[in-house]
Amino acid sequence: MPGQNNASFTNGSLMRHVSVMSFTASIGLMAVFAVDLVDIIFISMLGHEALAAAAGYASTIMLFASAINIGLSIAAGALVSKAIGAGEHEDGREYASSVLVFAVLTGVLVPLLALPNIGFLLKLIGARGAVAEQAASYLWIILPTTMVSGMAMVAVAVLRAHGDGRRAMYPSLAGGVVNAALDPILIFMLSMGLQGAAFATVLARFMTLAVALYPAIRRYEAFSIPRLACVKRDILEATRIAVPAVLSTVATPVGAAIVTREMAKHGSDAVAGIAVINRLVPVVFAVVFALSGAIGPIIGQNFGAGLTHRVRETFLGGLKFTAIYVIGAAGLLFIFRGQIAELFNATDATRSLLFLFCGPLALASFFNGAIYVSNASFNNLGHPGYSTWVNWGRNTIGVWPLAIIGSAYWGAPGVLIGQALGGVIFAAIAIWLSLRVIENPQDSVVQPYFRFRQQRMQVLCGRCNR
Repeated sequence: MPGQNNASFTNGSLMRHVSVMSFTASIGLMAVFAVDLVDIIFISMLGHEALAAAAGYASTIMLFASAINIGLSIAAGALVSKAIGAGEHEDGREYASSVLVFAVLTGVLVPLLALPNIGFLLKLIGARGAVAEQAASYLWIILPTTMVSGMAMVAVAVLRAHGDGRRAMYPSLAGGVVNAALDPILIFMLSMGLQGAAFATVLARFMTLAVALYPAIRRYEAFSIPRLACVKRDILEATRIAVPAVLSTVATPVGAAIVTREMAKHGSDAVAGIAVINRLVPVVFAVVFALSGAIGPIIGQNFGAGLTHRVRETFLGGLKFTAIYVIGAAGLLFIFRGQIAELFNATDATRSLLFLFCGPLALASFFNGAIYVSNASFNNLGHPGYSTWVNWGRNTIGVWPLAIIGSAYWGAPGVLIGQALGGVIFAAIAIWLSLRVIENPQDSVVQPYFRFRQQRMQVLCGRCNR
């Protein structure tokens, strides 16, 4: 019911809230990573390298559609959690509905623009011949469901904004189970190959949406009936958060591409090493990856309630939680580094890079976590643009020059060391900016949030029947 379990983060232990939300969010995130890995394994089992390559190219195109949906989900979480914290439950429902409508519109627009130009887009990223044809067929099946994926992400963000981390975890798990179960049936038993993997993903997206929307509507009545005037009113606030979030999301693969390019100068073993590390990191540090989405609602609710001291405590608690988790995970990586290398059949340079990462460099994941925690504060305290600048800075000037210098002095290991040093620098900048915003709310563009909202309501409430 409306108001049930609302503003649950404005009371109780903040460290407990941070821990519970982070772990539940990471479980859903790990399910997504696991399904992606299973997809590639099954496709590779077909014995055609072109199919695996086609899936890789298609994933690159899909990344940009996913980035839009992630940005919208961040906007939904920030706006709804602030409204709930302020006790404006009807505003929260209207925000949720407006962003959901926006997700539908962009989810329709993206395929309409991309699919007629899919050949050009695939050629742009290097796909040719039969590989490009297979990738195109894959995308023609999946891209039309961009809207479904976007709606699911928004619904999950709204559940987190209401403080329900447990139910926000279930959609990804349900989608992962459906995808993993259907993959072998469609790919092998029905001999659908790559297209079978695409259809499995489509059906999994519908399951994810159903499991996300049901509790949001049934338990929280989190959405109101969309009205054009309300959507027009809220769209500016949503895009002000969503656009920087989209740009921030796109920055990560740019940084990965720079590192891979530098590694390529040291041979295929070095590239294989970074490829293994890139697959290992999301699994081991899924909790760290989930931090931004997990603690955002906690910051948003307390900011909306005017509890600045709890906002600061949440931010510092997020950093402490990150430190504790990274130290524990890095310790396990160090202990089992030999077994991990054997699992991936790592030898020579690949093994050396893996040992370096499983040793001291794994601790550098703390600084990535600090950036994620800072992103949550920026997005929920009215400075989403800071997230964009920090993420792009970290993944460009925080990677390229340091990776080049490290490569020149220490070879392939120097690339990883340079990348880690960039994280240290930009984490320090992000933490400083976050504390500045928290301690000086008058500098925040959202400080006049309530007055701004009230003024707009006075102008528009007649059209919204409020």
